[in-house]
Amino acid sequence: MCCDDQSHSQPVPGRRAALGFLAASLVTGLGACAVPITQTAQSTPVPNSPTRGPLEAEPLTIGDAPSSGAASPSISATPSAAKKRIRRSFIPDYSLPPIQGGLAPVITKIPTAHPVVFLTIDDGVVKNPEMVQLMAQYDYPATLFLTSSTVRDNPGFFTAFKAQGSLVENHTVSHNVKMATQWSYQQQLADIQGMQQFAQQQYGRTPVLFRPPGGAYSNAMRKAVADAGLKAIVTWEAKANSGRMDYQYGNSLRPGDIVLMHFRQEFAADLAAFRQAQLAAGLEVVLLENFLGVA
Repeated sequence: MCCDDQSHSQPVPGRRAALGFLAASLVTGLGACAVPITQTAQSTPVPNSPTRGPLEAEPLTIGDAPSSGAASPSISATPSAAKKRIRRSFIPDYSLPPIQGGLAPVITKIPTAHPVVFLTIDDGVVKNPEMVQLMAQYDYPATLFLTSSTVRDNPGFFTAFKAQGSLVENHTVSHNVKMATQWSYQQQLADIQGMQQFAQQQYGRTPVLFRPPGGAYSNAMRKAVADAGLKAIVTWEAKANSGRMDYQYGNSLRPGDIVLMHFRQEFAADLAAFRQAQLAAGLEVVLLENFLGVA
């Protein structure tokens, strides 16, 4: 009632000024509080946010990002940090054939009902740190068929792959693609044994699998492989080459496929092609030695 009384000693304009001053003070105070609230929200993760933990999913990788066109095989110079994921495990439904008649068995594909694929990478000519980053980013284990003549200049480069879960196997000392047809048994044995010794010295493990240079093999080579202490010759039916996938059978990856790649300049593009095919086929990349029980 006193606010309606025109005879009150406090003039109306004076009350309005006081109220205005009070409102301005409140606004200023609220504005000062806004900064720490914003900073706190940015630095503190929100509970139950959609951000996934390191064990819940794979990192962003080639072929995973939304795009209006086809996935590009190119990769940024600085891939995102490696994030481990829960990898599916499988009880092997295939046993490595034994050595018979002194000859090592030859494997081109693993007959299995499991949705698995095996990545193998050969030679070791090009040694680019991006290769290590990509394999870590995708969390891929691989069988590395190395040639000592090409990795001898920097054997330590490949220890990083070993730390990621890959294993080094035998791809000879010389990489003579005609050794199966032009070399004697003794020459082949010496070459294969040389790589056995080199791998043991450099990587602390004696190889158990052998890949012939160029893929050609003979009974003399099979005997040399067995006599050198290896358990099998491994070839392939699919390969990532020049940024695309090549298949001996069909036009897509199949369960049990052994895929060939190389340490070359086009490594990133080849790995992108493999990844696209692997994801499209719904296959899990599994270490060949683990599946064969020879790791």
